[in-house]
Parts: sequence; C-alpha cells; structure tokens
Amino acid sequence: MTQDSTKLRVDFAEGAVAHRLRFGGGRGQDIAKAMGLRAGKTPTIVDATAGLGRDAFLLASLGAQVTLIERSEVMHALLQDGMARALLEGAPFTEIIGRMTLLKGDAKDLLPQLEAEAVLIDPMHPPRKKSALVKRELRQIREIVGTDEDAADLLRTALKYARNRVVLKWPAKADPIAGVGPCTYQIKGKSTRYDVFMTV
Repeated sequence: MTQDSTKLRVDFAEGAVAHRLRFGGGRGQDIAKAMGLRAGKTPTIVDATAGLGRDAFLLASLGAQVTLIERSEVMHALLQDGMARALLEGAPFTEIIGRMTLLKGDAKDLLPQLEAEAVLIDPMHPPRKKSALVKRELRQIREIVGTDEDAADLLRTALKYARNRVVLKWPAKADPIAGVGPCTYQIKGKSTRYDVFMTV
C-alpha cells in the first residue's frame, strides 16, 4: 500500500455520502431503480464489490438489507472502521448501518451461500480513454485492489445465484464486459450506466 492510499478513508457521516443521504432523491435515483427498489418492494441486496461502501450505504438508507462483500484486506478494514464510526453518530446512521452486513472474501465463493434477490457489481472500471486524471480517490482504490480481471466470472456467478436481478455499474460509454450475454435493459446517467440482468 502506498503512502497515498493510507489516507483513504470511509466516511458515511460527512462529505458526499451524507449530502447524498439528505438530498439524493430517494428511490428515484438510478441505482435504486436499477436494484428494484420501488413502492412496496425492497429486495435483499448483495454488494459484491463493496469498495468504499457508498452504494451499499445509500441502498441501506432506503430500507434495504445489504450484505457487503470485500476481498481486499485493506478495503475491508477501511469499511469496518467507517461503519464503526458511523454507529457512534446516532440516528439515522445507527439504523442504516444496522441494515449493513460486511463480509470479507471473494464474492464468487460467497454468493452461492447467500440468499440475494439482487446483486450489485461495481468492478474497477477499465482505464479511461481520455488523458484526464481520474479522481485521486479512485486512483488510490485502484492502487489497493488492482484491476478486477475476473469481473466476467463474478458476473456469471451472480447471474447463477441472484433470485431476481444482477446489476452491473459501469462507465456510461464503456464497452460491455466480454464473455457475458446482453443485459435485459440499461439505465443511463451522464457518466455511469446500470446494466440490469433479470434472472426471473
């Protein structure tokens, strides 16, 4: 781990995550719609590539029970620390963190043991074609976790075990992951798209 990456921090109570919690738009957000959250429907979710836990936290804030899987020891430790600190903040953070379960391991091994209606996969994205530097935070994460060369294998595993849907969070203009069939539909934002694969 480089000196830069030691400064990486998971923070649910301040900054962008807290702002999104207050002003994010609830279940009208693209990720919520992609994961199947709608009136009267709150699926159980597995975030198979937890990273900084932001998507999992958002989904938990909308009422979902979310299992986070992270195989990087460094990222797992950062998540543990961030979740523990958020618990000290009181409501509403205690309730949200209470809906989040953090597991350490490879999602390809753990998914067969979990009863997930919906699985979210957000692998390290392919290198950008533009020369502009990606955000420092994302560079730090890439330094820690490397490149997810097994993203296609993970997607195929998720498709086998998710009861309802698998959602791939991917750059809006990136090519589809090779070796996986076409998605059922897409939800596109300016920089991110959600490829939704229905399994029922």
